[in-house]
Amino acid sequence: MSLAPRTSPPRTHTIKILHPRNTCHARLFTNTTSTRTPAWRPSSVLDEWVQREARPISLRQLTFFGARLTEARLLGSANYVRTELPTRRLAHRLRDMQTLPYFVVTNPHISHVYELYYRAFEKYRRLPEIKTLEDNDRFCRIIKETLDDHLTVIPRLAIGVLEVQGSMRPEETDNFMTTLLRSRISRRTIAEQHLALTDTFHAPWHFPDAKFQSDPHNDHVGEIFLRCKAKEIVEQCAETTKDLIRQTYGSSIPLPEIQVYGHTGASFAYILSHLEYIIGELLRNSMQAVIEQRRHKGSTPPPIEVLICETHQHVIIRISDQGGGVPKDVLPYLWSFSKGPRSKMRRENLSRVPRLAATMNEVKPSKSRVEGEHHDGSLESLTTRPPDLRLGIGLPMSRIYAEYWAGSLELHSLEGYGVDVFLQIPKLGNKNEKLSTRASMDAV
Repeated sequence: MSLAPRTSPPRTHTIKILHPRNTCHARLFTNTTSTRTPAWRPSSVLDEWVQREARPISLRQLTFFGARLTEARLLGSANYVRTELPTRRLAHRLRDMQTLPYFVVTNPHISHVYELYYRAFEKYRRLPEIKTLEDNDRFCRIIKETLDDHLTVIPRLAIGVLEVQGSMRPEETDNFMTTLLRSRISRRTIAEQHLALTDTFHAPWHFPDAKFQSDPHNDHVGEIFLRCKAKEIVEQCAETTKDLIRQTYGSSIPLPEIQVYGHTGASFAYILSHLEYIIGELLRNSMQAVIEQRRHKGSTPPPIEVLICETHQHVIIRISDQGGGVPKDVLPYLWSFSKGPRSKMRRENLSRVPRLAATMNEVKPSKSRVEGEHHDGSLESLTTRPPDLRLGIGLPMSRIYAEYWAGSLELHSLEGYGVDVFLQIPKLGNKNEKLSTRASMDAV
């Protein structure tokens, strides 16, 4: 994988005229919290960045690149991140937001996200080439600050799209939300991978000239966990979810047993925080459904079955519960961010979540992670939410995370009985991250 930054194309002086309905967008996003923000922002600033093609990466590429980490490779990674973040990862999303209807972009939550993105874009596009380790250390501090600043993005976007219902078709709103979230995953992935590689390079056991550089007790290359054991991760997620449910409903509440069977030795390389988030959300949903079934109160709840199937190319995890199935009024809107019968409740609950980063911390009590887990990046810093604080975004976000590395997430509900959820994970790590380019957005 080449991480050398591309040569910037010649700077143009053409000012692009946006759709008439968006002519006020430059004035709209002037925020008093940033006194250095210009009163008018010509869209030509974005043009040269939007024209750059996407350079997707795979888990295998990230693993091979970081497995033998030298100073030259670390600086190459830094310059790759420096040039990638302002291109399709930020510039395209800014352009998408500039073309939204006027009423949508005036929403305070969406305009807040735009302002965060614009400040980050301006900051990264002006950074000079990183030539020394000291330059890289300063760059890492900028990355960490940006990651922390952007922890409010998900709840802000989720509230915003609920508040602008009626101004756009639900399909357009969901596509907009999916695109921004997928791009957000990509930015945080490459940024936190570089932070983790920097930590590795400065680790006392790391010797750049050694033939084998890996810590014999460390199973990570940056943020990538090389031996994700499906059974262990399911069991860990189950235990942390049970702890949080007991904190909310009381320690005496009967909880369903989690039965794991099938190919229990299945192992693969993956980004652990992504996998923990998906499985944690799925188990949370199943446990809540089972314990809230009236017909099971006062008796031992039926177990939740987790079947693991391993093939040469994939690992499939099926989670089956007897929680009564998805309510009929909710089922058609299960994967939507912007529509459904419980929008008011979702807005109120989202307003109670100050930060949401999509990690296992959302389904676990506030306590230290088990020894040997992955780099403690900025994704770990958020307040936990109780299981009865329903946000309505867990399933659609889990699907985005599953599909990001070319996996899939499907749900089948049997009304009156329960739900089967199928999570498919590519095992080989050779599939590129799934990104939304400008061309694919225009084709929708």
